[in-house]
Amino acid sequence: MIDDDPTVTNPDNYTILWENEFVRVLDYVDVPGTQTVPHRHPNTVMVTLTDFSRRLRSDRAAVDTQMTAGTAVWLPAQSHWGENTGLTPTHVILVELKRGGAGDESPTSLGPETNHRSSAA
Repeated sequence: MIDDDPTVTNPDNYTILWENEFVRVLDYVDVPGTQTVPHRHPNTVMVTLTDFSRRLRSDRAAVDTQMTAGTAVWLPAQSHWGENTGLTPTHVILVELKRGGAGDESPTSLGPETNHRSSAA
C-alpha cells in the first residue's frame, strides 16, 4: 500500500509541530503554483495564517477555495491533492484528530502537556 501521510508524500510542505496519542499538529506552507501529490487527512481543524486561494481535487471532484488569515474551519476526513492557485503563499496549521481524539474528560494533570514530538527537536 502506498503511504498517504502528507508528511511523507509532501515533506517539503508539511512539518509535524506536535503529536500525542490524540492529535497531530502539522504546519503547511507553500508558494503560488505549488502542487501537492495525493495524501489523506483524518478529521481536522485547520487554522489559516495567511490569505490564500487553492484548488483541491479528489478522484470524484474538484473545488476552488479562498481563505482569509485567522480563519478556523473543520475539514472532514478526506483524500485529496491541491494546488496554490493564488498570488500569495499558503500557511496553515492543521490539527488532525486521531481515534479517540476527544481525550479523557477527567484529566490527571493541569496545564499543557509538555511531552511531545517535534521535528525541530
